Amino acid sequence: MTGALERTGLDRRLWRGLIAVAALLLVTYPLFFDDLFYQNMIILSLILAIGAVGLNIIMGYAGYISLGQSAFIGLGAYTVGIASTRIGGDPFVWIPLAGVIAALFAALLGVIAMRTRGFAFVIITIAALFILQIVAINWDSLTQGTSGITVPLPTWDISIQNWPFYYTLIALLGASLLLSWWIRRTKIGTGLLAIREDEDKAATVGIDTPVYKIIGFMASAVFLGMAGGVYGYYIAFIDPIAMFDIVISVQIILAVILGGRGTLWGPVLGAATIEPLNELANQEFGGGNSRLLIFGGLLVLTILLLPKGIIPSVRDFLERRAKRGRAALVGGRLGERRALDGKPATATGGTGQNLLEVRGLHKHFEGVRALDGCSFAVEAGTITGLIGPNGSGKTTAFNLIGGTMGADAGEVWFDGERIDRLPPWRRAYAGLGRTFQITRVFTDMTVLENVVAPLRSFSWRQLRAGAVSGEEAARADDLLAFAGMAEYRDERAEALSFGQRKLVELAQVLMLDPKLILLDEPAGGINPTLIARIADMIRELNARGKTFLIVEHNMPLVLGLCDPVLVLASGECICAGAPDEIQRDPQVLDAYLGADFKLEEPVGAP
Repeated sequence: MTGALERTGLDRRLWRGLIAVAALLLVTYPLFFDDLFYQNMIILSLILAIGAVGLNIIMGYAGYISLGQSAFIGLGAYTVGIASTRIGGDPFVWIPLAGVIAALFAALLGVIAMRTRGFAFVIITIAALFILQIVAINWDSLTQGTSGITVPLPTWDISIQNWPFYYTLIALLGASLLLSWWIRRTKIGTGLLAIREDEDKAATVGIDTPVYKIIGFMASAVFLGMAGGVYGYYIAFIDPIAMFDIVISVQIILAVILGGRGTLWGPVLGAATIEPLNELANQEFGGGNSRLLIFGGLLVLTILLLPKGIIPSVRDFLERRAKRGRAALVGGRLGERRALDGKPATATGGTGQNLLEVRGLHKHFEGVRALDGCSFAVEAGTITGLIGPNGSGKTTAFNLIGGTMGADAGEVWFDGERIDRLPPWRRAYAGLGRTFQITRVFTDMTVLENVVAPLRSFSWRQLRAGAVSGEEAARADDLLAFAGMAEYRDERAEALSFGQRKLVELAQVLMLDPKLILLDEPAGGINPTLIARIADMIRELNARGKTFLIVEHNMPLVLGLCDPVLVLASGECICAGAPDEIQRDPQVLDAYLGADFKLEEPVGAP
């Protein structure tokens, strides 16, 4: 174990050393080599790297592919070109404005495009790119149309001809890397990753998915717009075809895929690989179709041979090597559980006030009536059970209450407020949390990141909170200790057993500090020891003021833990009462339990 950790630490030091050496060579290159061809190739690589690092925020983190990134290069170039020729001044003065214009356009486009997913989003970004190109061609009075804009030539000494462009782009690349690094270490980053993993689930834990995606899209555009302004000044001529070139967008995407999506340095490595290939295609093979063939073939080979990209593939290899010869940490074993800090637990029972009211919910699926006028209430302070035969509408009711599905008719009231028209994240802010029958943790994130990701309220303070350190991470650590999962905090969730994922999902919901927790079959598919642990956790949380509504088929658990119990059948609530009453009710026996029902020893009874 110690040797593995030492090897991992050595690998990290080696990686950091390589980055430091590469950065030093990049910064000092013009001081020792005055070959303008290679300086030009590095400048173009820097522009591509800035675009790839930016795209990685929305594509690598959030999982949304944009084929319109070169639109921000064009916007930046035209902003600098128009401002410097019509208003005057050094073109470098207008570069920050180019970033602002690009970010604002990204926000506007995001409001439209982020309502879509998958191919629809890609098509909208392509359309935006070509619309801007058409506008630039036809708005002669502003852009000079196809005649283009000639930017004032630099006035500095020719001996340092490329230096200002070179070092400005290095600064922009450094700033874009810092932004990407910061986002990845905050709740903005974990929220974007959660969207990539499971967007619908992310919404239920308070992640305002449209806003997160717009923030990510703006972050992907701001420094690329500035780089576009530098590029326009560098080539001294701005025209619609070159500035709004979809091939550049393809190269940016390829750089992200080749280097490794979701990594910090992968896009830079990809850009450093692609631009020399681009020059090779242009110089040796005449560009054009040859260039498309080279990049198309590289894209296919990358997807087939290195689907995760270069850096993730190397990282996975090093992780496997570091873990070689030692037992896996995961595999179903439970860690020690620690009581929650804070006020002491005291048995409260019901308060006499309804926290949740479901009024006449209807939901049909192509003629099948999943819910047919379903009505029930959950009293604050109780552990309420929701039982019924398969197909009775229990999970559908949860989906309508939580907001992952819309009702055909009916109302849902929570804590005195009607919530059935609110998006899922607004319901989470109101104090509603839920787990799923088939656990939906974010598998490619660590256990800690899974628990940090939820957002209790939408505020800048919450968004920028640290995801790997600080108050939010400390709170997540406490909840993992409560669930007995503290020792797995840095493991990826995909390595956990099904039962361990249930514990992580419960800790994730607790991060919201909810008033009502909806548990969908918490005992399903797990062993008796874990069932007893979950029952103990529910009892402790209830004693601390949490209200529960639990869907469960494990009758010993339900009747030993829940009071009252609600019974659904054929899409409506047919009975509600104490466990003893439910076991004797003729309707319940006929619809669900059966006439020969006999309770085994209850689980979780106080």
